[in-house]
Amino acid sequence: QVQLVESGGGLVQAGGSLRLSCAASGRTITYYNMGWFRQAPGKEREFVATINWSGESRYYADSVSGRFTISRDNAKSTVYLQMNSLKPEDTAAYYCAQQTGASGTIWDVSLADFGSWGQGTQVTVSS
Repeated sequence: QVQLVESGGGLVQAGGSLRLSCAASGRTITYYNMGWFRQAPGKEREFVATINWSGESRYYADSVSGRFTISRDNAKSTVYLQMNSLKPEDTAAYYCAQQTGASGTIWDVSLADFGSWGQGTQVTVSS
């Protein structure tokens, strides 16, 4: 079982930037697609971005496309989410997750496709 720990969240003004990190330990993440999700108070957890095992392919939710960038460093067992031009509606707890199987695609973005989750890191964007 892989353990995922997110960090880098905080309070930022609208238009600002944050970089989230997700450090993995235990089972390797090298051969697995990884994703970022978020959950605002009173709302369901939603997909943000996925990246394939090699880092060559990425997929984004329409709401963050062009502002967020997902990346990974397999040598460091770490996945990143660079968030630019932040908006108040980006306020949420952000979660890193690993797809359950090694044969999935970056378009498999339902919660059920991901078997390992971090504890989340809070991002608050003030207007």
